[in-house]
Amino acid sequence: MCGYCGCQELAAIAELTAEHDAVVTLSGQVRRALATGDLDAAADGARSIGAVMTPHTAVEEGALFPAMEGEFGEHVQRLLGEHRLVEAVLAESVEGTPTDPTWPQRMGEMLDLLREHILKEEDGVFPAALTVLEPAQWERMATLRAQVGTHALVATSADR
Repeated sequence: MCGYCGCQELAAIAELTAEHDAVVTLSGQVRRALATGDLDAAADGARSIGAVMTPHTAVEEGALFPAMEGEFGEHVQRLLGEHRLVEAVLAESVEGTPTDPTWPQRMGEMLDLLREHILKEEDGVFPAALTVLEPAQWERMATLRAQVGTHALVATSADR
């Protein structure tokens, strides 16, 4: 997490970052499960990541990314593409432990992508949002967050 621009002082960014923190923690658990061959635990972890990502992605794609697309269109499109890749691999575990023998490797690769994605958002998108978003766009983020909530695994900004 960066600390140089002050974006973490905004509730909308603090909530997105808290979700990133939860995903990073869960990713470590999934990596350890994959390393020991415990595919059931890895699939459980993947479902937990998906549960955190659902409201997170809704806020980013419903409010943050549209507000930034005018100035950072190509970057936003790459981030959206990464969301689809992450969702596709996570979706394979929704019904249980995947039986595809390539799933563990693809899960590991997706976790690498997800970590890079998080860094792009925290070191680039979130600080840039301070200069790009107008008050109505921040309000849209707050309204959408109130609608979609957050996952119970995520500490709220007041808990930090």
